[in-house]
Amino acid sequence: MKLCHLFLCALSQLTLAAAQSTFTPARPPAIPLAVKSPYLSTWINAGSDGGNGGYLAGEWPVFWSNQITGWAGLIRVDGTTYTWMGSPGPQSVTQTAFQYTSTKSIFTMDVGGKVEMNITFLSPITPNDFKRQSLVFSYLHVDVTSADGKAHDVQLYSDITAEWISGDRSNIAQWDYGTAGGVAYHKVYRQTQQLFSELNDQGEWGSWYWSTDQVNGLTYQAGPSTDARNTFASNGSLPNSQDTNYRAISDNWPVFAFAVDLGSVDESGSSTLFSIGLTQDEAVQFAGADGYDPVPSLWTSYFDSDLAAVEFFHKDYPTSSQLSTSLDNQISQDALAAAGQDYLTVASLSVRQAFGATQLCGNPQTMYLFLKEISSDGNVNTVDVIFPAHPVFLYTNPTLLKLLLDPLYENQESGKYPNTYSMHDLGSHYPNATGYPAGNDEEMPLEECGDMVIMTLAYALRAKDTGYLSKHYAKLEQWASYLIDDSLYPANQISTDDFAGSLANQTNLALKGMIAIKAMSVISSMTGNEADSGNYSSIAHDYITQWQTLGVAHDANPPHSTLSYGSNSSHGLLYNLYADKELDLNFVPSWVYDMQSKFYPTVENKYGVPLDTRHTYTKADWEIFTASIASKSTQQMFLKDLATWINETPTNRPLTDLYDTETGNYPSTPTFVARPVMGGAFALLNLP
Repeated sequence: MKLCHLFLCALSQLTLAAAQSTFTPARPPAIPLAVKSPYLSTWINAGSDGGNGGYLAGEWPVFWSNQITGWAGLIRVDGTTYTWMGSPGPQSVTQTAFQYTSTKSIFTMDVGGKVEMNITFLSPITPNDFKRQSLVFSYLHVDVTSADGKAHDVQLYSDITAEWISGDRSNIAQWDYGTAGGVAYHKVYRQTQQLFSELNDQGEWGSWYWSTDQVNGLTYQAGPSTDARNTFASNGSLPNSQDTNYRAISDNWPVFAFAVDLGSVDESGSSTLFSIGLTQDEAVQFAGADGYDPVPSLWTSYFDSDLAAVEFFHKDYPTSSQLSTSLDNQISQDALAAAGQDYLTVASLSVRQAFGATQLCGNPQTMYLFLKEISSDGNVNTVDVIFPAHPVFLYTNPTLLKLLLDPLYENQESGKYPNTYSMHDLGSHYPNATGYPAGNDEEMPLEECGDMVIMTLAYALRAKDTGYLSKHYAKLEQWASYLIDDSLYPANQISTDDFAGSLANQTNLALKGMIAIKAMSVISSMTGNEADSGNYSSIAHDYITQWQTLGVAHDANPPHSTLSYGSNSSHGLLYNLYADKELDLNFVPSWVYDMQSKFYPTVENKYGVPLDTRHTYTKADWEIFTASIASKSTQQMFLKDLATWINETPTNRPLTDLYDTETGNYPSTPTFVARPVMGGAFALLNLP
C-alpha cells in the first residue's frame, strides 16, 4: 500500500515510544501472523534489512513473497485513537512484549498507560485432526484490560484490504457482507477467477473470509481505506455500509472493516475474536492414476458450503486453541528435554513455516498432502524438499509423511514418468502437479532415489506399516538398482544443494546412496524378500568400507570427511549421516560420528559451520541434521549458533534456511525465505 492509501498521512509515521519490547524466546527475522497454507501466509518483517525490529504497529503485514497484505488495527480509548497493527496513521501503541510458540505469536501493548492489549495470532496446527487441519484459516484474538485500575471507554477496529485476493493490484475485487449463525463476515474475492493460477505467488481463485462475532456494538463497513479508518477515529463506530463500486485492488483501496464498541473496560477486561481464511473448492491439479484431474480441498468433505466452514472455524476457537496449546506444550517439553532452550528457540519458530507450505486435499478415502517449494522453484512435492522437512511430519503424525509421498508414488507407478530414477517433483509450479511425462524435470537422480527409499522406510518404521513397503516394493527395487550403479562413484551431478553447483564423487551424496541401499536391505527383510535383503546388505557394506578410504581425509589435522573424493583440503556438513541414526541401521562406523564431532568446532564461524568449503554460507536445516547426531558439546555449539543467529540476523523475511555464517545475512544469491525445509529443525526429536 502506498502512503496515499493511508489515512491521516499528514500526521506522518510516529516512532514507537522509547520503551523497548522484550522478545521471547528471540526476535525472529519475520514474525508469523497468519500462516496456514501457501496462500494464507502473512508476516511482519522484523530484521534490520527492512523490518522495524519486530513491532506490530508501524509496519504493514506482508505475504511471504514480500508484497503487502493490508491488515490494520486501531483502538480508541476515551476518544483518542491509536494504531496497534499496520501503518494506518494514528500514533502507535507501545509494544512492551512479544512471545512466540509453535502455533502462536503474542504481542502485549500499552495504550497510553490506560489499557493493556494482549493480541494473539493463532494459526492452529492439529496434525491428528484432519478436519480441523484442512481448514485454511487463522485466528486473531484481542484482549483489552484496564492498566491503571480505572474504567475506560474503548472501541476496537480491524480491517483487511483486497490485497489478500490477488498478486496483481490492478485486478478487480468484488465483495459482500453477511452473517451466519452469529458470525459476521466480509467475503472478498477476485471478480474474474483464474483456477490453479498464481501471480507473484498469490492464488488467483477462491474466496477470502474476514469474520468476527455478531455482537451488540458491532458495526461494519466496506469502502475506501481512508473513509473507514477516519470514520472510526472520529466516531468509534462504522456506518454498516457497503461500497458496491467493485474496482481494482489499488483503486481507492477498498477495505473490509469491523468495529466493536467494548464499552466501559475495567480490570476484568473484554475480548474480541477475528478470523481470516481462504476457501477454494478445488485446490490442486494432479496427474494421478486416472489422468489429469482437479483435486478438491479436503475441507469440502466435511462442510457442505464455505459458510458452514467459516462458522465452524470461528466458533471452534476454544477447542482449536486448546489443541494448539497442547501441541505447543508437547514441543516445548520435548525440545527442552532433548537439547535445551536454544533448540526450542529454533524448533518452535519452524513449525508454522513447515506446515504453512502444505494443504490437505482429496477426500477421507483418498487423501493427499500437497507441498509448495516456497521461494525457490515453486515446485510441487519436491522430493529433496520433503526430505529435509520430513522430521516435523514424522514427529507430529507419520501419516502426514505418507500423504506427501503418496502422490509421487501414484504418478510414477501409473506409468506417467519414464526415467528409471525417482522424479524430482510433481510439477514445475504449484498448484499444478501435472508431472513430467517426458521425464524433463530437474535431474537429481541419486539424491531423489536415496530420499524416497529412506523416507519410505522411515514412515513404515514409525507407523508400523509394512504393507506400505510391500505396496511400493517394485518401485523401491527400481530406485535401489540405480543407487547400486551410482552410489560408490557418483557421476557429476547436483544434489539437493543445487545452488552450490554440480560435482562428481560427492562424499556426502555417496553416503546417502549407500545408506539408502542398506535401508533397502531392511525393506526387503520386512517384506519377506530375504534373498534380496542379503544382496543389498552385502553391497552396502562393501561400498561403505570403500567410502571410509575414498571420502575421508585421514591425514588432516583433525581428520574429516571431504567434499569430494580425494580433495583432502575440502570439507562439508556430513548431514546425510543422519539417516543412519534415524533408521537405526548401525551401518556407518561410530568413529565417523566421533571424527566429525571433533572436526566441526574447528571450522565454526560466528553464526555456524559453512555448508562446505566453496562458500561461507550454510543451511540451517542441514546444521540441525548434523547437530542431531553429533556429540553433546558439538550439538550445543550448532544450536547456540543458530539461536543467536535467529535473534541477531539482519534478514527481514520469513526464516531463511540459507545464510552467511560470518555476516548472518543472505548470501549474494539465492535468497530463500519461508521454505518448509525448516521442518528439519525436528531432526533431533525424530530420532528413535
